[in-house]
Amino acid sequence: MTKYKNNIDKWYKNLKKSPLTPPDYVFGIVWPILYFLLLIYFILALQEENKMPLVYFMIQLILNLLWTTVFFRKRNLNLAMYMLIAILFFTILSGLEMYYKNNNILLPLLLVPYIIWLSFAGYLNFYIIYNN
Repeated sequence: MTKYKNNIDKWYKNLKKSPLTPPDYVFGIVWPILYFLLLIYFILALQEENKMPLVYFMIQLILNLLWTTVFFRKRNLNLAMYMLIAILFFTILSGLEMYYKNNNILLPLLLVPYIIWLSFAGYLNFYIIYNN
């Protein structure tokens, strides 16, 4: 496993990345916070009558969990970019469905930091595609 991780680290380190790419430790801080907000969203969404927001939420979550494998292991940067777009789409769709169909104004706000981070990740992913 260490050899494999070293290969990923070497590959990623050698990519031309955006000057806005945060240091690695930032990802370790941001993602637990985002996953905590997503967990709260999920738990509260379970209590809502209309379950469609949960369907969209689960689709985006599965794609999110697969993204790391596609980007780092498979090194398929284009597919990873399309996946980010789909993750954003289903996340926004989940929030909109929650807002309009469940008349829940506050719950979709939990998704805003995640949507911002996904948008930034999309920029970083695109930058790598364009410059490598």
